[in-house]
Amino acid sequence: MNATVEQLAPVEQQATTDWVVAALYQFKEVQDPADLQQRLLDLVKTINLCGTLIVAGEGINGTVAGDRQSIDTIHQFLLNEGFTTMEYKESHSSDKPFRKMKIKLKQEIVTLGVEVKPRDLVGHYLDPKEWNELIARDDVILIDTRNDYEYKAGTFKGAVDPKTETFREFPEYVKQNLEQHKDKKIAMFCTGGIRCEKSTSLLLQEGFNEVYHLKGGVLKYLEETPAEESLWEGECFVFDGRTAVTHGMEEGANIKCHACGWPLLPEEVELPSYEHGVSCKHCIEKTSEKQKEGFRMRQSQITAAKRKRL
Repeated sequence: MNATVEQLAPVEQQATTDWVVAALYQFKEVQDPADLQQRLLDLVKTINLCGTLIVAGEGINGTVAGDRQSIDTIHQFLLNEGFTTMEYKESHSSDKPFRKMKIKLKQEIVTLGVEVKPRDLVGHYLDPKEWNELIARDDVILIDTRNDYEYKAGTFKGAVDPKTETFREFPEYVKQNLEQHKDKKIAMFCTGGIRCEKSTSLLLQEGFNEVYHLKGGVLKYLEETPAEESLWEGECFVFDGRTAVTHGMEEGANIKCHACGWPLLPEEVELPSYEHGVSCKHCIEKTSEKQKEGFRMRQSQITAAKRKRL
């Protein structure tokens, strides 16, 4: 199997006023990932769906959006394929959260780059109440396994930021910063839970004794935990058009810079460094004027395309 094979499903999207957004994953042996990819492509061509699904020999992962009927159809298809213990969460978006529908064939459903066994060796799962009790202790090291731009939008009080740009960098972070803490209680979290399946497996594989993770990730926590009982600070970055969500899975105030992908607070959008689709405080010094002109041209094309659809 190639490292990455991506196929688009060209489907005529109907007008949808309330998009149901389903985030899902399951580690499960897939005997023929290419065949599953093709059958998923055949299915999504017939329904009103957008987003991304990743298929690999180790399972399935992704976020898709559509009308109620389309989400129910894809969900039932996956259940029929044996994905009966999926970590599955739904939320809603008033706008179409993804431009296209993609089905990707990869080596891993979340790329760590180190072989681990998340189906056999994994940390202790904690529900939101148990999680609050654990991370309030002073003998626990709390680690945000997400990337730097996700941490910027929001995180748990007292969480360590590994300052990683990709999940592939996490094993090196562990080697450089956690090796001396193998006897400590380590608590880890991520957006939907999938990265922690692999990060906890990695730590246990490396000889750590007590490893915990938040079942269902931050999204499940925000869905179930009232704001007045929450230890979460800020918003949770999501990989769709909403940019971030907050308690009750309500859309947050962060806005994504479409040049670099970093989440921005409303006051950061007011800074002189911000130009829609072109630059923000995080990237204005990192791109040339020629690149910025290219971004402006791209943004004008996107704006023109949106006007045509109205």
